[in-house]
Amino acid sequence: MKIKDLQIQGKTFLAPLAGITNLPFRLLVKECGCSVVSSEMVSAKGFFYNSEKTMRLISSKNEEQPLSIQIFGSEAELMADFANAIQDMKAAGIIDINFGCSVKKVIKQGAGVALMKQPELAGMILSSIRKAIDLPLTIKIRSGWDPSGQDAFRIAQIAQDAGVDAVILHPRTAGQGFKGKADWNLIKELKQRLSIPVIGNGDITCVEDARRMMSVTGCDAVMVGRAALSNPFIFSQIDSFLETGRYEVPSRQQILGAMVRLTHTYIDFFGEEPACRMLRGRLSWFVKGIPGCSSFRKRLSAIESGNHALSLIKEFETPAD
Repeated sequence: MKIKDLQIQGKTFLAPLAGITNLPFRLLVKECGCSVVSSEMVSAKGFFYNSEKTMRLISSKNEEQPLSIQIFGSEAELMADFANAIQDMKAAGIIDINFGCSVKKVIKQGAGVALMKQPELAGMILSSIRKAIDLPLTIKIRSGWDPSGQDAFRIAQIAQDAGVDAVILHPRTAGQGFKGKADWNLIKELKQRLSIPVIGNGDITCVEDARRMMSVTGCDAVMVGRAALSNPFIFSQIDSFLETGRYEVPSRQQILGAMVRLTHTYIDFFGEEPACRMLRGRLSWFVKGIPGCSSFRKRLSAIESGNHALSLIKEFETPAD
């Protein structure tokens, strides 16, 4: 699949997840076979105010490319300036515009899914960004403000007309959040309406779901979010399953090895004390379903240092008889 002139190797995208898809996690997921990793959602206003947090969110490494940096806002000129700055920094391979966040503080700014109510403003923002950058440009949308999907079809057509290179659809309404069921039929209809690539997102909880989504909808690729938290290997598994009908389940040693690498990169990126606070929760995701995981998770919740974390992982490496 190509997005503009960018050749994508594989069929998997990591969804942007606030507080989760930071640089260390993206590096791990990329290592585990993800085709395109995504940043956390980044505020254009944060860039305008030269926020240190914003600069950390868009920091990147060559090993994770192609990286999609997702930005949000409601002011066309500011959004275009931010996208252009990211391009100049050579931080991203793709710029993605958020049209799907349904968090109240984002909607109050007129950003995220609020833009799906304002087609004229949406078109202005997308046209301004398209003129400002040469990078591949995508948007991530929801089905809109009602289940019909008409908001999504309208915004997607505006996006295609403005020169956007691909659309990612999470077919839940603004009011659903992550509740209820994603309506994959809307992905199928959107794919039939557009000539640019369509990436499906929503309710991919396992490898088999990904193949079923592609079969049902005809989408060009799949985007996985929450399922990657407990199984970062899901991306290579999906590609293998699509190609061969088979995939390998990671061994206990492979899972714990991923935890070791994540521990090192978290500490390098955030510093030991803040990294350990975050790792108390993050590391516990990886061991879901492994025998003895309950007591191991309790020990992880008391991590005091990097060495402490690494020693706990080492102790868990060999299952008790």
